[in-house]
Amino acid sequence: MTTPWTLSSGWDPRPLAGEVALVTGSLGGLGRAITTGVAAAGAAVAVHHLGERCEAEALAAELAEAGARTTVVEADLTDWDETDAMVERIATDLGAVSVLVNNAGMMRQQTFAEMDLAAWRETLSIDLDGVFIATRQVLPGMLAAGRGVIVNVASQLAFKGAHEYVSYSAAKGGIVSMTRALAREVGPAVRVNAIAPGPIETPMTAPHTTPEWVRERTAGAVLQRLGRPEEIVAPVVFLASAGAELMHGQTLHLNGGGVMA
Repeated sequence: MTTPWTLSSGWDPRPLAGEVALVTGSLGGLGRAITTGVAAAGAAVAVHHLGERCEAEALAAELAEAGARTTVVEADLTDWDETDAMVERIATDLGAVSVLVNNAGMMRQQTFAEMDLAAWRETLSIDLDGVFIATRQVLPGMLAAGRGVIVNVASQLAFKGAHEYVSYSAAKGGIVSMTRALAREVGPAVRVNAIAPGPIETPMTAPHTTPEWVRERTAGAVLQRLGRPEEIVAPVVFLASAGAELMHGQTLHLNGGGVMA
């Protein structure tokens, strides 16, 4: 990977030049910001979607106009074969994936007493199994190349939990533990880290964001507000860059001081 800092030129504005990135769930509020930011940092980017081809192609066109190499890929990340075919398509169009950002997910708000097994399994399938499958399909290529970066999107709820978010908190907690264990298994060739955002203003959180919800989610935080998608981009780019070579199995807490670790 390119070195992001040199004494002669200062900070490299394109620290991911030469990388091929897959950001799962590229069209959500957070996914769109990360996809755009990774492309701006110099990576070729696969725009991932599920049943939203027109929107994905529009985003890819925007990125291409800005100078990025892109491709559009579709896959249900809970489906092993679809995800495998997606990774192969990216390799054909752009090259082997060297940066994977596991961003795709869902948020379920439901009391534990009301939750049935189907709802529990759906949340874990999308939020945890999808991370496993995407990682499992990309990782062999990274290990064969002897290099690669995986950034998993967890949540502050993995650490603090929340009323009516038991299944979501469980899935995100699994991502944090998976990050630590996998980093030990595949490092130092492949770096595996995570971010744990607090509540972010995105289409996924929009249905929940009543004033009471915002107060509850930000209670105890230093910043008494929701985060913005663009505030997550620089940490992800950092973790994906050579500047984060010492980061293995770590979780960055991007939550305005809601969780300090």
